[in-house]
Amino acid sequence: MPASTFTATDQADTQALLKTGFDNLYCCYLLLRIDDAHRARQWLRGQIGQVTRFDQVGDGKRVSHARQLALTAAGLRKLGLGEELMEQFSPEFGIGLADDPSRSRRLGDIGNNDPAKWVWGSGPTEPHVLLAIFDENNESGSLTQSLRDEALASGFSDGRILNSGDMGDREPFGFRDGASQPTIDWRTPDSAGDMDFHNLIAPGEFLLGYINEYGLYTERPLLDPQAAGAATLPAAEDQPGLRDLGRNGTYLVFRQLQQDVRGFWRWVHQEAGEGEEAATGLAEAMVGRHIKGEPFAALGSKDIPGIRNKPGYPRNDFTYSGDRAGQVCPVGAHIRRANPRTGDYPNGRTGILKKLLTLLGLTGTPEEDRIASARFHRVLRRGREYGEELDRYEALKPDAKDPQSGLHFICLNANPARQFEFVQGAWLASAKFAGMSNEQDPLLGNRAPFPATQANDRFTRPTADGPCRVAASLPQFVTVVGGAYFFLPGLRALDWLLRDQ
Repeated sequence: MPASTFTATDQADTQALLKTGFDNLYCCYLLLRIDDAHRARQWLRGQIGQVTRFDQVGDGKRVSHARQLALTAAGLRKLGLGEELMEQFSPEFGIGLADDPSRSRRLGDIGNNDPAKWVWGSGPTEPHVLLAIFDENNESGSLTQSLRDEALASGFSDGRILNSGDMGDREPFGFRDGASQPTIDWRTPDSAGDMDFHNLIAPGEFLLGYINEYGLYTERPLLDPQAAGAATLPAAEDQPGLRDLGRNGTYLVFRQLQQDVRGFWRWVHQEAGEGEEAATGLAEAMVGRHIKGEPFAALGSKDIPGIRNKPGYPRNDFTYSGDRAGQVCPVGAHIRRANPRTGDYPNGRTGILKKLLTLLGLTGTPEEDRIASARFHRVLRRGREYGEELDRYEALKPDAKDPQSGLHFICLNANPARQFEFVQGAWLASAKFAGMSNEQDPLLGNRAPFPATQANDRFTRPTADGPCRVAASLPQFVTVVGGAYFFLPGLRALDWLLRDQ
């Protein structure tokens, strides 16, 4: 099988969001629904030239304005894409984020997170098109409004604008964010060293048409070369006789997460009951890092392939291998759930006999048995905070305002089921993560009893010299209020999808 090659042509074909979140630019998201497919298609074709490419950013190149364009499965169908081709996309994408009750249960989208309660993303508010607009002069809002007006006069309806905020490098609870991201490894995949955690992830985990961590190509839509317009698409690396509609595209997960900043800080102060230091310590334990983003010092540091600490950024060169009991960073902490930093073998490079016993399931702790190798479940995060910042000290005041702030969570992945949905369902929403019971993610948990009346509202902090410290009756701090799955296509695929019918 040929190795994946990301050529200069591919770089010019890939949307820039794979490379950057444009964190130095202001951002707005425009969500649109298609009424008149013909007119909408013409308008969207006019946007293709404005889409910023992978090869236009980074490496010393600076942009002052950028746009990215993605479509939902409902949008592709509205544009006339047939079911035979739609069935070749990821099943999760084809069905949609809000349209499968069993998926909603797995993701924790029940109770207050139920899609029926969402502001957007379900039923008549499901978007067909996402246009992300970035600008350096905070003109993205007025520009987005102008684009919305144009679109509504060009075959679209329900133009919803989501404005992002500017809290610097912090999320609404006040913690420094964005310290940990995977590094795309453009070399030929080699799993020989994957017994240990590393940060180098195969391109096929984030881009369709490339080899993934299994050494395979993720399923994606492929066309007969005789299909109308197919000659403009690249040949599939693994099936050269077919044209690759997926190559240089990815699936974009968008979830709007509303955060109760007042409720969070008031609860940790009430629960800690010992003043500011104890409350901050509890909050940091729930997150898994200090407020300024640094990992807990007792976790140590080590050289990890794919991780290079950047000046001015929090350290990211640590694992939990010396803290299996969670006495430094609780096992249930948010960042430990989102990325357990495990390799193929939880204990790393061990002897042949130990490896064999591990593979046969004859040894290992409940934590080791329940946490899969992290490299198969990484995502690229490209989210933005929204709303006004509320200082954690101000949040404690009785008359503190409620800024209705949160996170526009966006991530890129090539296999939503194995990547985003696994992390969200098996690690974050699950009350059984790493052999625990009765506790979901301390930040993102919905606290809905499951199964039956079994509570999921605890947070446990193991100690070295005594019983665990257990916080009970955690409120719900984060509520899902919208979301959708999008396909972020390569530029050639986008041109093909928007061609005249």
